[in-house]
Amino acid sequence: MKLLTGSTSPFGRKVVAVLHELGMTDSVEVANIATTPVKTDPAIAAANPLGKVPALIREGGSALYDSRVICRYLDAQAGGTLYPDARLWETLTLEATGDAIMDAGVSMIYEVRLRPEDKQWDGWIDAQWAKITSAMDALEARWISHLAGPLDIGQIAVGCALSYIEFRQPDREWRAAHPQLSAWHTKFDQRESMQKTRPE
Repeated sequence: MKLLTGSTSPFGRKVVAVLHELGMTDSVEVANIATTPVKTDPAIAAANPLGKVPALIREGGSALYDSRVICRYLDAQAGGTLYPDARLWETLTLEATGDAIMDAGVSMIYEVRLRPEDKQWDGWIDAQWAKITSAMDALEARWISHLAGPLDIGQIAVGCALSYIEFRQPDREWRAAHPQLSAWHTKFDQRESMQKTRPE
């Protein structure tokens, strides 16, 4: 199998972190490609009609896209436990929260990097940051016990999301207002799967 991703994509990092956690790094070739919403790489366009990374090309099967689909497929292939039946809906909701933080963070970057300077909208950037902080507030208030439990896809998504915010928004302070989440992320970030997938 071959994974098409971007070297700094938080969604792609989530998938590669899952490969590490499942012991599947030797089974999937990871190919980093350069693509943007306004200049789509032909390889990713062929694998995903939306032109977004990541996409997983399977031998003898259709390509899979969207990190949530890919991660669940990989877990099923490996007989993993990242989607536990006992708390499946909570796990999926936590994954969605992490993905939403990533999505808002990517939107902030696109606003600055892809729009001409005279068309950039500070109000849009502020609104995306408000979504991120609201999600962090919810994680701090309601999800710390789940985050501290057995590893699942929700934890991986949140870990990659928070790392992406620190990577792309280093001047925005979020830790002081979320001390429990901050402590969890500091510890989670030391996992081998996180250390080996740091963006350059």
